[in-house]
Amino acid sequence: MKSLKPVLAILMLAAALAAGYWWGTRQSAGTNAGHTASPAADAKPGSGARKILFYRNPMGLPDTSPVPKKDPMGMDYVPVYEGDDEPAASGNEIKISTDKVQKLGVRIERATMKDLTRTVRAVGSLAVDERRINTVAPKFEGWIERLYVNTTGQQVARGQPLMDVYSPDLITAQQEYLIAAKGVDAVKDGGADAQDNMRRLMAGALERLRNWDISDRELKELEKSGAAVRRTITLRSPVSGVVVEKPALKGMRFMPGEALYQISDLSGLWLIADIFEQDLGLVRPGQAAKITVNAFPGKVFNGKVSFFYPTVTTETRTGKVRIELPNPGGLLKPSMYASVELASGPTRKVLSVPTSAIIDSGVRRLVLVQTGEGRFEPRDVKTGAQADDHVEILDGVKDGESVVVAANFLIDAESNLKAAIGGFGHAGHGGKPGEAAGAPEAATTPSATGHKAEGTVESVDAKAGTASIAHGPIASLKWPAMTMEFKVANQALIKELQPGAPIAFEFVERKPGEWVITGVKPKPATGAGQPHAGH
Repeated sequence: MKSLKPVLAILMLAAALAAGYWWGTRQSAGTNAGHTASPAADAKPGSGARKILFYRNPMGLPDTSPVPKKDPMGMDYVPVYEGDDEPAASGNEIKISTDKVQKLGVRIERATMKDLTRTVRAVGSLAVDERRINTVAPKFEGWIERLYVNTTGQQVARGQPLMDVYSPDLITAQQEYLIAAKGVDAVKDGGADAQDNMRRLMAGALERLRNWDISDRELKELEKSGAAVRRTITLRSPVSGVVVEKPALKGMRFMPGEALYQISDLSGLWLIADIFEQDLGLVRPGQAAKITVNAFPGKVFNGKVSFFYPTVTTETRTGKVRIELPNPGGLLKPSMYASVELASGPTRKVLSVPTSAIIDSGVRRLVLVQTGEGRFEPRDVKTGAQADDHVEILDGVKDGESVVVAANFLIDAESNLKAAIGGFGHAGHGGKPGEAAGAPEAATTPSATGHKAEGTVESVDAKAGTASIAHGPIASLKWPAMTMEFKVANQALIKELQPGAPIAFEFVERKPGEWVITGVKPKPATGAGQPHAGH
């Protein structure tokens, strides 16, 4: 028995040590349990808790906080966890899930080499070609005995009779011509000098009639008449065209040089176009032009630039350009209003992207380049010539790289890129750009996350593209029930919103404080949330 006493003592000592170790372990576990109940920001990797980076305004305003707080309406600020919409490994890349890319309507196109053609558009009016205007103005005094063409707008042909006129000067000139003609016959048997003198006298009388614009046809008839002097002479049209002015009246007296007819050839017209000052450098002589007029929708008339007027109109800052165009059918009329398109651009291929890909802040120009699945990198670019729907890229993008050309709610304003450009640094609660590389885009830009809610349509403004909805609580944003105004993504969704109808809808934040409905489904009335008087 005595030999067992040391053994029992050793066993009792071991039991006491085991009990002490167990009790210490329980105390340590309790301490650790109390520690893990602290904010998730102190969670260690592998504990299963997500680290809270900061808290953002529940209404999407650009305001964040490092600690929990409430907004003026009493709503809690929303925590932003580590890992939510993490940026890519590169400091200035944007990472978006494939699901969000599809939901946000991101569209990609490749930068390619192509010929850029820019269309210069202008307006103007048609005018008569000044080189095709002819005036009938006799060089002698007389009276109009008869009018053959007596209406303005009448079409006339070259050589067509216009009027018969009486003039004492014409009768005298005829008599001189006829006397000279008889003298030539009388001295045909005489000396050579006498015959030459009579021929010169006859030629002088004939030349005098020609100088008065008496037509050759009238002179031949005068020669055929022999001794008879014609009382009237017929004046004929010198060109084919349209009578645009006709002061001539039957029986009126006219003086030398007085205009009796103005005849214009309208088979060719001018278009005087007003080109904006910034586009004048894109227009050149001989350039082809396409002209349309309201009188003939869909019909295109072709012309060419022929002249640049030397001045610019101060009030409109436009320069006038003359375009010549044929008008064989007479469809076009002077003073018609016309639209003109002039195609211009470089003759060599250049690297270009769609115009919608350029984000212009006024100071810099950026594009979003797709670097991988759901990854986009903002880049500064230098642009050159611009066409109607494409722009030349001089630097910043390579041939074949894919750029974002449409992103609806992802890219809506230059402010949405500030986080990406600054390396996604979170400055909302004291940080500097680039310090919090793990901060998601939601820290400084609107959230692209979609939210779901149920409510009742109060009113719809189709023209403004908005709808007022009384919705229930929204857990994803920690919003209470309230009535608020939403933007509607498109007209098709507006048609599905009827006042008084209960709906289930989805929405996203396009920019700070602007919430846009992206999907609508009808829902049986179940008592949507009550309006919030303070909102």
